[in-house]
Amino acid sequence: MRQDPLIIDGVALASRFFLGSAGYPSPQVLTESIRASGTQLITVGLKRTLAQGGDNGFVAQALAVAQAQGAHLLPNTAGCRTAREAIQLAQMARELYGTHWIKLEVVGDEHTLQPDPFELLNAAGQLVREGFTVFPYCTEDLVLCRRLLDDAGCALLMPWGAPIGSGQGLLHLHGLRTLRERLPEAVLVVDAGLGAPSHAAQAMELGFDAVLLNSAVAQARDPVTMAGAFCAAVQAGRAAWRAGLMAPQDFAVASTPVGGHPFLLGQP
Repeated sequence: MRQDPLIIDGVALASRFFLGSAGYPSPQVLTESIRASGTQLITVGLKRTLAQGGDNGFVAQALAVAQAQGAHLLPNTAGCRTAREAIQLAQMARELYGTHWIKLEVVGDEHTLQPDPFELLNAAGQLVREGFTVFPYCTEDLVLCRRLLDDAGCALLMPWGAPIGSGQGLLHLHGLRTLRERLPEAVLVVDAGLGAPSHAAQAMELGFDAVLLNSAVAQARDPVTMAGAFCAAVQAGRAAWRAGLMAPQDFAVASTPVGGHPFLLGQP
């Protein structure tokens, strides 16, 4: 994987598996999961951190382990409902964690937790102008994604695979495939909705550059083992995409040619 780094904002990341830090049963399990994942990008919900009294034990351990394996911290604006709220939280995150990277989330629907495209675009543009490297959590809408890249100036896109925490996999497969085909030069990270390592492998086989998930590891019966499984799946999916998947066929194609060879049709 180190021979195939992902470049974001001039930073080379050896791992294409990004991991969240919420919902783990203990700081120790979080620590071991981070190590098992091999991740170099860990997300932290600033609202959750502040609600729990600042730099709590979970976040402190996540930071320590992340730094030990050369990982970077990615604060997020999870829970924000307006551009103004998200911008203020991003500014706080920069002061608190000393990073200009921000995962921008602006929720528009309480049931699906779908991003609000209008507030998201507004917040992204202003944060980029303030010097942030914005990782926008968005839908698979091609028009919105183009505007986030071209108008707002985002460094990459993070379209959802399915609603956050649902574990349903790539529900929006056609839209995701279209994004990859129409935005071949953009860094695209599937974020949200993945529930199994096979989902992550599928995203990577489509040509996506990375995946981000949290619940699928944190809520597993054995989070540490699951983190390792996702790490392997991401690597396998990336290797498969680079190797070139065979084109699917609507009919059978014999893998072993039989032309010119005698074969027995039946007993005399």
